[in-house]
Amino acid sequence: MPRPLGELEDAVMTRVWKWNRPVTVREVLEDLQQERSIAYTTVMTVLDNLHQKGWVRREAEGRAYRYEAVSTRAAYAAALMNDAWSQSDNPAAALVAFFGMMSEEQRQALRDAVRIVQGPEQTQEAAEPRQQEPPEARQEENPGAAEDADGR
Repeated sequence: MPRPLGELEDAVMTRVWKWNRPVTVREVLEDLQQERSIAYTTVMTVLDNLHQKGWVRREAEGRAYRYEAVSTRAAYAAALMNDAWSQSDNPAAALVAFFGMMSEEQRQALRDAVRIVQGPEQTQEAAEPRQQEPPEARQEENPGAAEDADGR
C-alpha cells in the first residue's frame, strides 16, 4: 500500500499528474521555482526517489531523463483511502464517520460514483420503485400458506 507522499514529493507529482505527459527535471524545477526557491539537484533527487518507489517511470533522453506518472492522482487517493479504511477495526463505522465529514458536493460525487460502479442496469433497477403484490395475489400462488403459518 502506498505511503502518503511528502510535501515536496506531492508538489512534484502534482505537476507530473497535471501535465499528463513525460516531463524533465528542468520543467518541474522551473514551475516549482514560481512558488519557492529550490535547487535543480533537489528536484532531480525527488524524481529519482519517486522512480525508485514506483510512482514514475523514466526514459533516457540524451543525458537526462523524462519522467511519467505510473498511475493517476485519483488512483493514488483511492489507494490511500482504501488503506486507511482497511486498517479500521470497524469499517462500517469508519465509513459512516467519513461520510459525516463530507460536504453535500462530496456526497453527490459519491452517489454519482456508486451509480457508475453499479452500471446502468442496476441503476435503473434502483430507480424504479418495486411494486408490492397485494396479499391476495401472494396467497393465490401458495394456497393455504396463511393457514400453515398460523398453524391452523
